[in-house]
This record gives sequence, structure tokens and C-alpha cells, in this order.
Amino acid sequence: MLRPAHIGHLALLRSLIRDAARDGAFDPALAWDSPAAERFFGELRQALKTGYFVVEDPSSGTVRTVAVPGYVYWADETAGSEPPVGFGLFRAVDDGYELWLTGLEASLRGKGHGRAMLNALFQTPTGRRTRVMRVRRAARSAGAIAHLLAEHGFTATRETDRETWFVRVAPPQPEPRRSVRPPVRGRVH
Repeated sequence: MLRPAHIGHLALLRSLIRDAARDGAFDPALAWDSPAAERFFGELRQALKTGYFVVEDPSSGTVRTVAVPGYVYWADETAGSEPPVGFGLFRAVDDGYELWLTGLEASLRGKGHGRAMLNALFQTPTGRRTRVMRVRRAARSAGAIAHLLAEHGFTATRETDRETWFVRVAPPQPEPRRSVRPPVRGRVH
């Protein structure tokens, strides 16, 4: 189950991101207090508070806002009574969105919850318009994430020393629903 992410989820996201950074899924500098972590979590706070963050184009100096919609995930129907166990944050890009950050409690990985969370995220209006995702190559779960992204029409298109870029040219088409209608009873004229 998904619900929109907000500033009240910052502590949870910080904890999940720090744990994942220790596993190689995020920049290792985010695993502890550092200037990079302070800047990153300050921007994340802004994004959760307003739904946007402000970025400056280094070449022109122009400042603009970037939409950052996001969701928190529960593995069952305990939403509201228990804390969420995962999250997904999107970032607006030129032709849609990037699934910018995702995280899931370590104890739930490998049990189908990553698949369920990605399925739910990609079924949101923002998720249907998502075209890009980057995966850190050092992440223990990089292979599993690549497999899950392929299920959603993503293809690895570029590798850097730290990341693999996945692009979805066209989202997978849902299978057509077949409705079974009961026969109409009555008079035939």
C-alpha cells in the first residue's frame, strides 16, 4: 500500500537511506554525518516539505524548481497504524520522471516486497510517466533491481563507474481486461 510521502517521513527515509548507503546502494558519504549528507538531507527535507527542490543550472546560473513527488510503502494493510517500510521518490526530468530514490527495510528484501513496492510505484500517475532510473553498481541488490526494472520495460542503456542507467522507452502495456458478461435474458424482438 502506498501513501504520499511528507515531511513527517523524513526520519524514516533518512534511516533507510543511511542503511542502504552502508550496503552500497547510495553514496557512502550518506551513511554518516558529513557535509555531503547534511546537504543531501537538507534538500530531501525541502522536497518532502514542499514537493519541490530548487536547483541552479551550473552553466547559466538560472534557478528553477524541480517537482519531487513521492510515496511511502507498507507491506500490508497496516498503513497508519504502523510505520512505512519503504519509499519511492520521483524527480521531474525533461520528458517525464526519474525514479530518483527508493528504499526498503533490509529485513524485507528478497521476500517479494521490492517487487510489490515497484509495482505499486509504477502504477501511480507519476510512475506511469517514469522514463529513467539509475542503480548504483556497488549495491548488493543491483542485479535484483535490474531484473525488476526489466519487468517494467526498462533497459540498461549506459554504465558509468558508479551507476547503470535504465531507460524505459515505452511503458509496458497492460494486458487487456476481458469482461465476462452474463447472457441477457429476456425477449428477443
